[in-house]
Amino acid sequence: MAKSSARQMLGQSAYQIILDFIREGVYPPGGRLREEEVAERLGISRTPVREAFGRLQEKGLLQAAPGRGLEIATLNMEQVFELYAMRGELEALVAQFAAQHVTAAEIANLEELNIEFAAAGSPQEAAKLNRAFHARLYDAARNRYLRAAVEDLQETIALLPQTTFTQAARLESAASEHVSMIKAISERDGKAAADAARDHISRSLATRLTLIRAGNI
Repeated sequence: MAKSSARQMLGQSAYQIILDFIREGVYPPGGRLREEEVAERLGISRTPVREAFGRLQEKGLLQAAPGRGLEIATLNMEQVFELYAMRGELEALVAQFAAQHVTAAEIANLEELNIEFAAAGSPQEAAKLNRAFHARLYDAARNRYLRAAVEDLQETIALLPQTTFTQAARLESAASEHVSMIKAISERDGKAAADAARDHISRSLATRLTLIRAGNI
C-alpha cells in the first residue's frame, strides 16, 4: 500500500511539473513529448511519467502526434472562445459565492496579493501572482465542486502559448479590475462581483485576441 501511494504521489508530482512546463512554454503547443526525455529532465523513472502522460491525455492536454508519439495539444479559435466563455461564467459564480462567504482576513489577503501583482517585474511573475489571486478567490467561494471545475479549466488555459501580461497595458488594467472585484466582494454585493468578474475575463479575452492577431498563438 505504501509503495502504491508513493508511486501515485510521484505520478501526481510529474503531472504538475509537466503542466507547469506547458504553462511556461518549455513544452509549447504542438511540441512532441517523449517519456525518456521527460523522465531524464525530471530525474525520475519512466513509470510515473507514463502515468502523468495518461492523465494529460484524459484532460485533453496531450494528443496523438502524426506518425507515432504524443504532442502538446493546440487550441483553435473556436476552442479559445468556448474556453473564455466558460471561464467568464465560472469566475462570475466564484465572485458571487465569495461575496457571500469571504472573511475580512481573506479580503486583506486579496488586496495584498493584488498590490504584489501590480508591481510584478515580468509577465511570468504577473501570471503566477494572478493565479494565486484567483486561487484565493476560489478559497473564499467555499464550494469544492465549483473550485474543481474552474481549476480544471485553468489547466486547459495552460495550452495558450503566452500570458496576456506580455501586453504592457494588460497588467495595469487587470490590477484595476481586481480592485473592482475586491470592492464588490467586500461589500457583499454578489451581482456586482459577478459582473466585475465577467468584465475581467472579457478584457482578458480581448487581449488574447490581440495576441492571436499578432501571430502569437
